[in-house]
Amino acid sequence: MKVFVIAAVLAVAAAAPSSYKPEYKAPSYPAPSYPAPKYPTASYPAPAYPAPAYPAPAYNKDNKYADITITSQSDERNLDGSSQWSYAQSDYTTREESQVQKKMQGVTYDSYGKESYGEVLGNTNKGSSYWVSPEGQKFTLTWTADDAGFQPKGDHLPVAPVHEYELPVAPVHEYELPVAPALPYSRTGPGY
Repeated sequence: MKVFVIAAVLAVAAAAPSSYKPEYKAPSYPAPSYPAPKYPTASYPAPAYPAPAYPAPAYNKDNKYADITITSQSDERNLDGSSQWSYAQSDYTTREESQVQKKMQGVTYDSYGKESYGEVLGNTNKGSSYWVSPEGQKFTLTWTADDAGFQPKGDHLPVAPVHEYELPVAPVHEYELPVAPALPYSRTGPGY
């Protein structure tokens, strides 16, 4: 019986055409469906911060100058680094200032921190202010700030007193210092 089955299989294989290719059909599966995960919703208590307590601004009750306004204002900045600005108020207070970049001698530092003295760029400022005090006194202040420092000028600034007396001179002592007596000298020791 085994011989007969093998012969039948061979006969079917010999009868099949040589271009026969079995057709492959991919299996179809239904799309998976998963239930959405259920997480407990987070519940946080509302923060209970007390409202900040700020003191009442002092200027509300003590603002004696609420009616003072700016009557003019200018501000000019130039590409060369110079600038000038000014303002005036309705109480006759004014201020103006100008600054210019200038080459001056100063200390510079390289990228390693080494100090050298040479030419640096610095600012020189000039300006003036005018105001009237609550007592009615008028003040004018002018200033210059450059490589010589800050130099204010105004009639209201204190002036250092001028000393018109000669300072005492320390007494000079003229005496001879004692000299040690000369002793006789003779060479001693090995090699002499």
